[in-house]
Amino acid sequence: MNRWMAAVLTHTISLSLLMFAPADISASGQQRPERTLEEIKTEAMARAEQGRYPLIGLDVGDVREAFQSIHTTDKDEWAAAFMAVGDRYMAEGKALESTDPAKANADYIRAWRVYSFGRWPTPASPGKQRSYAKALQAFLAHARFWDPPLEVVHIPFEGAEITGYLRLPKNAKAPVPLVIAVNGLDSRKEDLSESFAAILPFGIGFLAVDGPGTGQAPIKVSENAERMLSRVIDYAQSRPGVDKDRIAVHGVSWGAYWATKLAILERGRLKGASAQSPPVDAFFQKEFLANSLVGNREYLFDQVPALMAVMDGVKTLDDLAETLPKMSLVKQDLLGKPTAPMLVIGGALDTQVPISDLYLLLSKGDVPKVAWINPQGGHLGRQVGVWPDPMIFKQVIIPWLVHTLGVEATGDVP
Repeated sequence: MNRWMAAVLTHTISLSLLMFAPADISASGQQRPERTLEEIKTEAMARAEQGRYPLIGLDVGDVREAFQSIHTTDKDEWAAAFMAVGDRYMAEGKALESTDPAKANADYIRAWRVYSFGRWPTPASPGKQRSYAKALQAFLAHARFWDPPLEVVHIPFEGAEITGYLRLPKNAKAPVPLVIAVNGLDSRKEDLSESFAAILPFGIGFLAVDGPGTGQAPIKVSENAERMLSRVIDYAQSRPGVDKDRIAVHGVSWGAYWATKLAILERGRLKGASAQSPPVDAFFQKEFLANSLVGNREYLFDQVPALMAVMDGVKTLDDLAETLPKMSLVKQDLLGKPTAPMLVIGGALDTQVPISDLYLLLSKGDVPKVAWINPQGGHLGRQVGVWPDPMIFKQVIIPWLVHTLGVEATGDVP
């Protein structure tokens, strides 16, 4: 057993816990423990007040109310506290739907966001699974108010199915371009569907899906799990009303890994790929797992247990440390091969995906890539009070996708 693994294994890390036990594994030998429960509450409240991930859109009062019922690190206690708040809004929404649809919709949005945080980062307990199921119900109740409507699609795949959310622009006179949107480790297709509503006025549709290992995806992360997303491209190309020659993919964090891989393996079928903080090589090495991911404070809590939960065949930290390097695009001999046009977004101060991975990606391949790197940005390029997630999405990602898909933009991005 090497020194790195011995140091990590001196502390118990269990998916049954809300947080990691402290682990003395940093390169300097200093302890970098996970946040305590009280630290999580304090940090979460601050993020809710500032509109920062993963509490974007959550009401500060709702978060404070839920925290009053959380006294231990039990996952089900966490979920139950948030479900109690969400249930109130869900019930009010149902009661008001016929008399005050606008208020009912607002209640459903509030319930969805509260339930979603109740299952965050992954539904790794029975209670968190119930909170996730309720989040899906609340989101779909909210989506019933959308025009153009959201269509839930079911794509057959290896004896199971891929569930996706499709929205196409209204009154299109010809097949429209489409963006396939893939979530990250702890976000979901529901979040992407809310964001990508902003691309519809440009005459572009979207199909949001949960990436491998997350949400309702039928398979977990493995060396060839991108086959699931290739099947989504198959579906998009066969879908009436979609221009099969103008399809792009957008990925966030782990989703950006899949977007990057598809830009290589599916370049002939993609007009472009936007990748927001894509892991490429260094992210997957044991040293980065030890020195950056365990005890990471940019992530609210449980980043490594969440990683373990999405990976196929991973039950222990040993498994994770052995499996992650196989995911490297260098190890898979893909980096440097021809790609579809790409937009690469990130922050130089990102502690969750090393900026060196983005620079490596930018320097390889056969076509120039567009880069948006925030020197003061963290994960996804976000910067508190300066470049929040919604601003990056609307000012950087959507304009690039609109241009790449050959749509003439008029006026400001909505």
